[in-house]
Parts: sequence; C-alpha cells; structure tokens
Amino acid sequence: MRSHIRGIGMTSQRTRDRLIERLREKGIRNEQVLEVLRGTPRHLFVDEALSSRAYEDTALPIGFNQTISQPYIVARMTEVLLATQPQKVLEVGTGSGYQAAVLAQLVPKVYTVERILAMVPLARQRFRELGLRNVSLKQSDGTWGWPQQAPFDAILVAAAPAEIPPALLEQLIDGGRMVIPVGAGNSQTLVVITRRGNRYERENLEPVSFVPLVGGGNG
Repeated sequence: MRSHIRGIGMTSQRTRDRLIERLREKGIRNEQVLEVLRGTPRHLFVDEALSSRAYEDTALPIGFNQTISQPYIVARMTEVLLATQPQKVLEVGTGSGYQAAVLAQLVPKVYTVERILAMVPLARQRFRELGLRNVSLKQSDGTWGWPQQAPFDAILVAAAPAEIPPALLEQLIDGGRMVIPVGAGNSQTLVVITRRGNRYERENLEPVSFVPLVGGGNG
C-alpha cells in the first residue's frame, strides 16, 4: 500500500500546501490524513475544465448530478473513521473515486460501490493510474452495501439518505463505526454510528450538504 502519492502537472505544491493549512485551521488534527490529502492529485478526479479549482476547499460537479466532496468533509469523515483503526472499509457512493483513493492510502482494504454505471470505469481507471491495488469497486445500489464482503470494520457513506439503510447497519462488525450524512435537502447532519452488539449508538457531528442517497439500482 502506498502511503503517499505525488500528483503530476496542473497544480503547484504551494496550492496544495495552502489547502492543507486551511484544513488545519478548520480543526483537522490527523497528520496522516492531511499528508495523504496533500499528496493525492485531486485534479485527476475532476473534469479538466475545473482542474484549476481542484485544490479549493469546495465541492465540485463531476457530472450525472453528482459532486466530488469538499476536501474538508473528506478529511473530517476519514479522520473520524480512522479512530478505530479499521482494516476493512466499505464506501458507499464511489463518485469520481477521490474519497476511496484517500482511504486506500490509509487502510489495508477498501470496498466501494457506485450506483451510476457510467462512473464506475472512470473511477476504476483512476485507481489503476495511481497504483491503488487495494480498492475493489462494483456497480450496485448503495443502500444494499456489499453483503458478500461483509462484515466491515467501518463504513463511510458519501451520500445522504433520509434514514439509515438497515442493510448497512447489519454489515458493521461489533464495535465498528459508520460515518454517514443523514437527512433531506438543507437539513442534513453528519452522524457517527457505533455498533454495540444489537444496539447502535448515534453521535451527531455537524451540519453538512450531500447529494441524496438513492436506492432502487441494479445489483
């Protein structure tokens, strides 16, 4: 597993360093997470026309009514997820592949599912280009998780359901945690769920804004 990937072209190291300083100012404390974000070429995950904005701390459109998450949110969710030192993580909502690429440099094995078929080969190609061989990707309805590979030490959900899908709760190990935005429209909260046997502890972190998690796709 490669812990640090050097980006190419497009952006200066100074631009990336500025982004990392901004994330520190916003409260991100995990230095490992910050270093991975500094070294991951975010401009490869957006359309070329937007690549000059890749290191701004903002979400950007990636087509199909989807977005690449704001770097702060990626850092925050990753930092929260890593607190339990997971070995095997499920991501729901691959999108461009940026969040999975960050996770893949920090945990031994990442499984990721994406509902929109056209996005899957693009993300897979980026993982290949970056030499990330510990990511498994498939097209599927994210509300189902990936039961064939369950259970997971941790689950990160990169889209917001109105209510947490039961299948995802069931696929967590005892003591595992899920980081997920919950709610509709402008009323979403980033939530941490920790499984304790058959109970699920819930902690609300902060207001967020994600695209909705849509069910009813193909398996």
